[in-house]
Amino acid sequence: MQWNFDNSYARDLVDFYAPWKATPVQAPQLLLFNTSLAERLGLGDLPAAEDRGQLASLFAGAELPQGAEPIALAYAGHQFGHFSPQLGDGRALLLGEHIAPDGKRFDIQLKGSGPTPFSRNGDGRSALGPALREYLVSEAMAAMNVPTTRALAVAKTGEKVFRRRTEPGAVMTRVAASHIRVGTFQYFAAHMGTDHVRRLADYAIARHYPDAARAKNPYLALLELVMDAQIALVAKWVNLGFIHGVMNTDNVAISGETLDYGPCAFMDAYAPGTVFSSIDANGRYAYGQQPLICRWNMVQFAQALAGVIVDVDEAGGLAATNAMLETFPDRYAAAWLTGMRAKLGLGSAMDDDQGLANRLFEAMEGQNVDFTQFFRALATAPESGAEPLRALFVDPTAIDPWLAEWQARLESDALPANQRRAAMDAVNPVYIPRNHLVEEALAAAEADDMAPFHTLLEAVTQPFTERAGMERYAEPAPDSFGPYVTYCGT
Repeated sequence: MQWNFDNSYARDLVDFYAPWKATPVQAPQLLLFNTSLAERLGLGDLPAAEDRGQLASLFAGAELPQGAEPIALAYAGHQFGHFSPQLGDGRALLLGEHIAPDGKRFDIQLKGSGPTPFSRNGDGRSALGPALREYLVSEAMAAMNVPTTRALAVAKTGEKVFRRRTEPGAVMTRVAASHIRVGTFQYFAAHMGTDHVRRLADYAIARHYPDAARAKNPYLALLELVMDAQIALVAKWVNLGFIHGVMNTDNVAISGETLDYGPCAFMDAYAPGTVFSSIDANGRYAYGQQPLICRWNMVQFAQALAGVIVDVDEAGGLAATNAMLETFPDRYAAAWLTGMRAKLGLGSAMDDDQGLANRLFEAMEGQNVDFTQFFRALATAPESGAEPLRALFVDPTAIDPWLAEWQARLESDALPANQRRAAMDAVNPVYIPRNHLVEEALAAAEADDMAPFHTLLEAVTQPFTERAGMERYAEPAPDSFGPYVTYCGT
């Protein structure tokens, strides 16, 4: 396995982290290795069986790959709206930045590698369940073309951790464009001041948004580019029924990738108030709230950047910042509507398309309609009739007026009818990580049976292609399942 580390964050931002080492584990065992991601990184295939012991030690943090410089990153964050001035990597270590054969730079991070200076009295470990959940859901998101961090490996530690109960311990290896967060900027704005924020911003621009360097105000350009990336990301979440669960600013990656899969889940029945997180008592991060929270998070990012923006343009910097933030609703609506047009099989834009989409969700609300199944069934309606779709509703007549409106809209659409179903099936998944199947797979894995996990992983990493024999992976949870609650896994 050939690593190619070039650790620019450690080299260029010396006082932005704490050098640290992983805590040794008792009996590392390699449980999962992401071959396709390893190939993308230029790391090659899984080594032969005799080399897996060394690989287990590496992915559990007991050994370091050549060129790694492990560090724990500093950051702050708004957690459920309340500012925590010091968070940081309390159970993770950034090993360094691996350069893939195409020149792209990736952070390689161990999650669950032991306590760090930022642990705040935590044990620094991860349970097996959350590690497997992140592996599974992040791979599903990648397969659905959602920007996301990914998991390269999961190693069992041979130790137990206690959360709500005693569970097997594990370390997950996360791969990301970077781990720079809105909370990273907040930390240095709160503790170090403008010079540190400028250094971090210059680094972020060079790494992620080099075009911003040529703007009249590079830091204002950085804000705009990050805002657009977050808008595109959250619109994709909403269009897939995904609920992140903990959109704190320390979980907002400036790269625009989905970061942290703690209390995340996919919605079965459409309901904008859906919440699965055990700690989101007030529904701050409910499904329908996510666009509003995205905007709120971008305001916090703007506040962290305010000093450097004003340094460039003292007279107009803040006014330009506020003017940009005011465009958020229109930008989000455009991104969401682009995705909805694709889901509805519309190949052209018409003035009332947003109204058409909104009226659909009005018809769905309160009808216990499975979100994912609805859009798959909609694609078949023009050819095979609407009865399978109508059967998803408590009151099948509730969707009839909207269906008539949609059919009329299709008559004036530019997309040829014979291409519509394929176009819709290419964006509307048949398989998602259904919550009951995820829990089933995690429970089996904890009992040393990985077969359900691998079968579910196979389904959700080919999400758009319906396959015989996998019907149960397209079905919602049985009535006996729930109410469903997810946990942060820390």
